[in-house]
Formats: sequence, C-alpha cells, structure tokens
Amino acid sequence: MFYSMSLYISLALFLLGLVWKISTWFRYRLGIEANQIPTSVRIIEAAGGVITTLFSIKILILLKVFVLEVILQARTFREDSYRWLMHICIYGGFMLLLVMHGLSRFTAEIIFADYYSTVNPFLFLRDLGAMGVIFGLLLALLRRFVHRRWRPRTNAMDLYAILILAAIMVSGILLEGVKIVSPAVFRNMAQDYLTRPDEEQIRSLTSYWVKELGAVSPGLQGPFDSKTIEEGRIIHEMNCMQCHSRPQWAVAGYAVSRLIAPLAEDVDEKGLPDILWHLHFLACFLGLAYLPFSKMLHVFTGPLVLMINTVMNHDSATPANLATRQMIELDACVHCGACSRRCSVAVAFGEIPNESILPSEKIPSLKALAAGKTLSPHELRTIQQGLFLCSNCNRCTLVCPVGIRLRDLWVSAREMVVVNSVPEPLLLSPFSLYRGLTYGFNGQIQYRKPLDFVRNAVTGGSSMDHALDSSSPLYFGPKKLLSNLSASIQAKTFSDCYVCMTCSNACPVVRNYRKPNEIVGLMPHQLIYAIGRRHWDLIFGSMMLWDCLGCYQCQEHCPQNVQVADILYQLKNIAILRMNDKSV
Repeated sequence: MFYSMSLYISLALFLLGLVWKISTWFRYRLGIEANQIPTSVRIIEAAGGVITTLFSIKILILLKVFVLEVILQARTFREDSYRWLMHICIYGGFMLLLVMHGLSRFTAEIIFADYYSTVNPFLFLRDLGAMGVIFGLLLALLRRFVHRRWRPRTNAMDLYAILILAAIMVSGILLEGVKIVSPAVFRNMAQDYLTRPDEEQIRSLTSYWVKELGAVSPGLQGPFDSKTIEEGRIIHEMNCMQCHSRPQWAVAGYAVSRLIAPLAEDVDEKGLPDILWHLHFLACFLGLAYLPFSKMLHVFTGPLVLMINTVMNHDSATPANLATRQMIELDACVHCGACSRRCSVAVAFGEIPNESILPSEKIPSLKALAAGKTLSPHELRTIQQGLFLCSNCNRCTLVCPVGIRLRDLWVSAREMVVVNSVPEPLLLSPFSLYRGLTYGFNGQIQYRKPLDFVRNAVTGGSSMDHALDSSSPLYFGPKKLLSNLSASIQAKTFSDCYVCMTCSNACPVVRNYRKPNEIVGLMPHQLIYAIGRRHWDLIFGSMMLWDCLGCYQCQEHCPQNVQVADILYQLKNIAILRMNDKSV
C-alpha cells in the first residue's frame, strides 16, 4: 500500500514538473522578436506544426531519426565512439529500467500479461540495465577525471545526475543480493506462496533453494539427500517457478549475494533488507520527482530536438515555432563539452577568465536570460562578452550530439542583451556585420538604439557622464591619450603624416559612399590629423574608426609609411579601455 501510494505521488510530481517545464517552452523567450509573440500564439502554432507533421510524409523521416539518432545514437558515434559507448550504456540502461521496472505498473504490466519483475526475461533485463548504467557512469568518470583531454567544469547538476543514478543502481543491486541470501525474506516468500505449508514442505523447499538457487538458511547445512532435494524441486515448480526465475539470472545481484552469504544472519539482524529497500525507494522517488528540473530531462528533450530540427525548415518556420524550439533546445543540452572543444575562439578562455566564452558554459546564462531573471550589470557583461567573442563559425552546431542550433541561440541572446543597455564596443566594429545580415529587425530605430548607446558610451556622451570626472585616476585626459599612442611603435608614426589623402583614396569604406563625410565622419587622413590636434571627441565619435575593415590598404599605400591601420586599432583599444575603466 505504501509503495503504491508513493509511486503515484512521485509520478504525479513528475507529471506536474513536466507540465510546468513544458509550459516554460512557451512562456520563456530569447531575443527581441520572440518577446513580441504571445504565449497563446506559440501554443497554437506548435500544435498546428505537430498535427501537420504527424499527418504528412514527414512522419517517416521522424521514424528514421528515432531509430538511427535516438536509439542507435548514430550522430554521437560519428563524433566520438568512446562517448557513444558511454552514452548508449547510460541512456539505454536508464530507459530500460524506467520502462521495464520503475514504471512497470503503467508500461510492462499493461504490455505483458504475465509480467513479474522476478521472472525472465524481465529479471535478467533489470540487471542488464543496471549494469549498463554503472558501466556508463564509470566510463564517464574515467573520461572526466583521468583522460587528459579538456572537459567542461563539473557543475552541481552534473554531480546530481551521477550521484542519483549511482544511488539508484547500487542500492538496487545490493538490495537484490541481500534478498537472495536473507533467511527472513525466504521464509516470508515460502509462507506467501506455499499452499497450506507444513514444516516438512518448508524444509524440503529450503534445502532445494540452498543447494540449487543460492539461498542461505542457518538451520540447514549440506550435504542434502537426493529425496529431500527432489521433493523441494517439485514444490518449487508447483509454487515458485511461475513467479521466480533462478536467482543466477540476476547477474549483478547474485554476484553480490555470493560475497555477503557468510553474513546472511547479520544481514537480517541489522534489518539491512528494509534499510536498502527504503534507500532504493527514496532514490527512485527523488530521481523521478526531480527529473523534469534536472539535467536528466535531456533523455526526453534530446530526442525531441533531434526530431524537431530534422523536420522543421528553419527558413520557412514561423517565428513562434522558432522561439519555442529554442526554449526546448536549452533544456536538451547534455553539457558534454563537444561544442567547446570545437569552438574557434575557445583559446581566448586561456587569457580571459570568463566561462561564458565557451559554448557549453553559455547555456545556464541563456536559461536565466530566457526566464527573465534579474541579472546584475556584471553578470550581463560576462554573458555579453562571451556572446560577442563568438566568430559565428557554426562549429558548435555541427558537432552538437543532440542537434541544437547553437549559433541561432547566440544570435538571439545577443539581441536580448544589447537592448538591456549594457554597452558593447564590438557592436561598432565589423563583427556586428553578422548581426545586421542574419536577423530580421522591426524598424531602424530598434536596430540603431544599441549602436547609438555604445557610441555615446565610448565618446562620453551618454549615461556614462558621471564617470568622466577629470579628478578620477581613471580619467583619460589629452596627455594620457597621446602618451598611450606614443607608447606604441606603430601608432606613434601618426606624426609623420602630411595629410596627402592617399590613405582615404585607397580605403574601400570611403569609396563605398558618395558623400563619405556624412556617413563615416572623419576619413582616415582626417583621423590621423585629428590626433595631432588632440580632437579626441571627434576621433572617438567618428564611425570611420569603427567601420574600418582592417584591410591595411591605407597602410600599404602610405608614402610616409604611417601605420594607419595599426593606429586605428590602437585608438579602438584605447576607446574600449576608456569606456570600461570609466564604468567601474
């Protein structure tokens, strides 16, 4: 009764948690465009997409993906055979135990009319699943702590997943082994299953179980006569065989029972069967109830994302479905680190101690953003730095074992961060070209707002004014700015310029406009001249400084060998340093 009630409670908590988690896929949002789509519209669009897919030829594609990518884990195998073996053991074993044992009342008992957890093939499959999970966990620990290959930092959710799975598997195997050798458990079983038992029947059955099936009975010691064993065998076949296969089929539990057989009496005296049962049940209860909120949810969301991205056309999909898909993708991350190992800018993490540079470590921050949590300016800057250092190479997406479109997540998150009024100088550089080319913006004002905010922050013309006090040791006065340029061998060549305009004539940015002064402000030769005149506000407010492509045409054509491009790079570095210092 207690078991049934607790099972229903844990299942109810699991279902409530799952419903709440599914609701976040429609309530949470990432990016500017998603903020403008009501939750009701996203639910309707998702339902329409599901129905359209199920009643189309795409259902065959889904079946193919389910077999190859979900069951056989083909994508993971192509990427890393070691990780495939680890994942197939954990995932396969966990799902086998969940369906055939943990939720057997709602699955196996309905599918199989003669289901008993103690008969084959279910007895053997239960142990096989447990051993698979344990073997997979050992491979995961070996891979994380022994192999000298970079791995993502082990976080609290990683530890929880390992510990709860280990607790469920180890306690289950120990409980099985203890029950095999426990005299009290055997006596209770005999009383329950024998028809009008007498002492002679119990003695014969006990003798048979001790000799043939590994049971332990302090009052019976071999050798046993053949007549007693034969009588015990007949009683076993008549009363026990229908619901108890040979314990030897429980490979892991039987091995444990052989180790603890000499301690069988102590096992009963200490109440170990009850202790292990409650421990195993508590671990299963917590694991199932907390599953929707843990990393382990990816056993459902991972396959879901694989199938969604297979049938969803990104170019023709509605914005509502794209927004919902991104929320599911955030819950599908397994934190395996494959994306970070392939990231083209991961090397920057060695110099900049910001974990948000690494793709696998961005996900928790993006979840906080999507949930609308209030983040401090420091947290926003940390997230933003990681997002804007991304080079959009798409390697992370290509190697993700569950097919998450990671680059799309970074693009959406960038827009969400920049509108939070956190100045990001890279918005003014050619790096922002990708922002303009790949995203659909609603109105020029919305697109220009973060750009104007950053430009004002760099030049000191916005809300950063409070930090421009010249008495501050961080203040960049005219002399300090000039000394910064003169400290660079390349940048100090600005004094050799005689304003011949060769650099401006060679510049592809200048040539791109009919009236360049109206668009870029100061042209290259004017920037160099302004340095000598110390017109810093004009220099840092000029779009030419930030529109420079770094092509070095100006520098290559300069007759005076002025290092024009290097000077512009130095000016940008000074501007960024100036802005960051004054925002302390």
